[in-house]
Amino acid sequence: MPGGFAHIEGRRVIVVGHQKGRDTKENLRRNFGSAHPEGYRKALRLMKMAEKFGLPIVTLIDTPGAYPGIGAEERNIAEAIAFNLREMMMLRVPIVAVVIGEGGSGGALGIGVADRVLMMENSYYSVISPEGCAAILWKDRKYATEAATALKLSAADLMDLGIIDEVIPEPMGGAHHDHVAAANNLKKEVIRQITELEGIERDLLLEQRYEKFRKFGEFRERGRKA
Repeated sequence: MPGGFAHIEGRRVIVVGHQKGRDTKENLRRNFGSAHPEGYRKALRLMKMAEKFGLPIVTLIDTPGAYPGIGAEERNIAEAIAFNLREMMMLRVPIVAVVIGEGGSGGALGIGVADRVLMMENSYYSVISPEGCAAILWKDRKYATEAATALKLSAADLMDLGIIDEVIPEPMGGAHHDHVAAANNLKKEVIRQITELEGIERDLLLEQRYEKFRKFGEFRERGRKA
């Protein structure tokens, strides 16, 4: 979970996010983007520092999920993520989260509580992977395609559902075909969102952030039989 101070077009921010790596050696060193509890605690320390100095926060999400190993459980990965959810909801600075690749489960949400949630055009954001969902509901991973359709995990679907706020376009064929163009698109949108958020009074900012997440989902009540 690398992070720290950064400048975006002369604007000071704190950036924190997942990192996977581009080859097997880097993947192994970065644990394939699956952070341990210490990663989420480190992220929160940086966010608290951002609040202290009045700096906007930018989080970059790219993980299949938090690390599920025994060691992570022993060091309380669930508590680390849950604590981040609560504390991020109360940070008195603008927060912009961007799903740049995979956005899997609580591992993504642990740095995903934000005033604006953005997604790269070809990224996904979901409570579970299609393979995991298929294994649970259909008892066979071969139904991953059907699971992906049911989960509505694409940027376009999530935009329609109101889960995210903007879709960031990628170069033809995907961001990996032109890293510079993809990064420029990301930068422009992040700057635009931060500029808008900085104009909102802090108490109202927190109220809007809270309401944003409270309105997700729906439920129906059945009338009781006489």
